[in-house]
Amino acid sequence: MTHAPQIKIPATYMRGGTSKGVFFRLQDLPEPCQTPGEARDKLLLRVIGSPDPYQKQIDGMGGATSSTSKTVILAEPTQPDHDVDYLFGQVSIDKPFVDWSGNCGNLTAAVGAFAINGGFVAKDRIPENGTCTVRIWQANIKKTIVAHVPITNGEVQETGDFELDGVTFPAAEVQVEFMDPADGEGSMFPTGNLVDDLEVPGVGTLKATMINAGIPTIFLNAEDIGYKGTELQDAINSDPKALAMFETIRAHGAVKMGLIQNIKEAANRQHTPKVAFVAKPSDYVSSSGKQIGEGDVDVLVRALSMGKLHHAMMGTASVAIATAAAVPGTLVNLAAGDGDRTSVTFGHPSGTLQVGAEASLVNNQWTATKAIMSRSARVLMEGWVRVPG
Repeated sequence: MTHAPQIKIPATYMRGGTSKGVFFRLQDLPEPCQTPGEARDKLLLRVIGSPDPYQKQIDGMGGATSSTSKTVILAEPTQPDHDVDYLFGQVSIDKPFVDWSGNCGNLTAAVGAFAINGGFVAKDRIPENGTCTVRIWQANIKKTIVAHVPITNGEVQETGDFELDGVTFPAAEVQVEFMDPADGEGSMFPTGNLVDDLEVPGVGTLKATMINAGIPTIFLNAEDIGYKGTELQDAINSDPKALAMFETIRAHGAVKMGLIQNIKEAANRQHTPKVAFVAKPSDYVSSSGKQIGEGDVDVLVRALSMGKLHHAMMGTASVAIATAAAVPGTLVNLAAGDGDRTSVTFGHPSGTLQVGAEASLVNNQWTATKAIMSRSARVLMEGWVRVPG
């Protein structure tokens, strides 16, 4: 019996923010995978090492967490005044599907550098020293993102002294602007309310802020579900009943937000919406042992991604947090002390993060104009990824 040899595909393995992923240029993919569909999904699943019933992704590039089971495809821009199209695929760890329903805000920080190194940004727009502004079209959510990438001696600068909680080593700071992050096709608050009563069978009726900014997110009060907002990963990820409760909440919230028609569809839409819970500031110790004081943050937030509590905070969820905090009356805003604000510092399992956001009321509809955060990114490895043919 003969076996086909492996094929090799040009790829780059990058960290962006608190996530890692495999980056491709569209033109480097095998021809059948250059268009959306089954062939592309099967390729990316095999690259990452999914589906894996052991949930380890040993036979692939994934790291067996939602933060490390990610893929990115960059292509020539389809929109005027943009440098590159950015498509993100969240690869399920134990199921055979790739979720294309949302963006990865953390990996967005690496898109600018990859676009420059991959030849998508015109040479005359890259300074010898300074900052290169990369205009990104986020193809999943059809939004513009602007990344400000530091350049030294004509090349992307990756080393630096910017520290990001959730990432062990310092690196160069990359500022990322999410332009008009609210849902362009509907209301930023899909139900029309800043706070809803969300009925969840087996759980109860919960106060919830459901927002579509950065990524669709369901915010709950921590105390309403028996938490303090200071929890670390093990407190929730080692509790099957808690994980089942959050998935039930997520499914019913997705229906309420109009993202799916019935709760059964949630199983095949793991990436969105996110579920998060908030609480007023209090002292806690982060996962690295760092002491976080009550006065260090405006609000505490814990969020789940792909069915598990995130080790830090998703970039897109950070946009949702900052945007919700900027709107008086949301659960996030109330937990942060109420009132008007244009930035928020929140505590997460790995530490703290400050994110700026601007929201305004236009024709009785809330909208967000921009959200800004700083991340870092660097190339971990480049060359070819190999998969069985």
